[in-house]
Amino acid sequence: MVKSTNKDSSVSTVHVIVAFAIVYIVWGSTFFFIQQAIESFPPLMLGAIRFFTASLIMLSWCIYKREKVFIVAQIKPALISGLLLLFIGNGVVVWVEQYLPSSLVAITISSAPIWFVLLDKPKWSENFHSKSTILGLLLGFVGIVLLFYKNILLSYAGGSSQEIGWMAMLTLAAISWAGGSLYSKYKTTGGAAIVSSTWQMFGASMAFIISSLIMGEPASFMLSSVSTAAWFSMLYLILFGSIAGFSAYVWLLKVRPAIQVSTYAYVNPVVAVLLGVFLAGEEIQTLQIIGLTVILVSVLMINLAKYRNEKLLLGEGVNIKQ
Repeated sequence: MVKSTNKDSSVSTVHVIVAFAIVYIVWGSTFFFIQQAIESFPPLMLGAIRFFTASLIMLSWCIYKREKVFIVAQIKPALISGLLLLFIGNGVVVWVEQYLPSSLVAITISSAPIWFVLLDKPKWSENFHSKSTILGLLLGFVGIVLLFYKNILLSYAGGSSQEIGWMAMLTLAAISWAGGSLYSKYKTTGGAAIVSSTWQMFGASMAFIISSLIMGEPASFMLSSVSTAAWFSMLYLILFGSIAGFSAYVWLLKVRPAIQVSTYAYVNPVVAVLLGVFLAGEEIQTLQIIGLTVILVSVLMINLAKYRNEKLLLGEGVNIKQ
């Protein structure tokens, strides 16, 4: 788990780098494990088990570390942002992966950084006046298109009219994720990031449990039919995707600019493709290599723009608060 840090505390560069590495790499691998898990688990039940188990583990850890976990002022915004982030944002992705190829899911969800810019009103002046940031966002999306160009053409060639509806849902999921992230960043007052992420996952798990019961998933679920691969995937999603990855993400939102944190949406597909190449023996095409390069350049541009801006503010003696 990422070390708890308040907004006004000095932040270690090493902690920031480690947190970004976790969000970039671990979340990039979760696309594969989600697909493995939903072969045995109904989608809503998957979310319920994943986030409820993760929240109980983290709650136990918070109590052990004597964190202040039962403060109403912290719980309310955490529950709201948890519903936006995990129940709607992540839940729609898991649901739609039953019907759409992961390539289409990835490219639609990768619009999230653009929604971060459009919804982050306190940062409009800074973001819209930064040519590097805007160009980086556009390049990143172009890179995603290049990365999955062949997959997208194949998907559309054999697709149906229903795909438009699923992609519309994914767009709403990306908007919900960006909105929930910004709500968490600006509405969370004090307290440790690990406490916020604990309540976010708990709130989302309750919504998943209720929805799963309404949809009648438990009635058709057979525990004996769950494969070993699905159990392993569930364990990975709980420990790495939720506890490590989501905790790191929530912490980064507290200490770094939201648009910088949102670059995970460009890097995750890169990681997913590279894992397929090195672990599954998949081939990578020249166009994909170009796409990977464009994405990495775009992330570099966004990060350098934020770095230059912070150095400028520090040089002018301005106290930066994220």
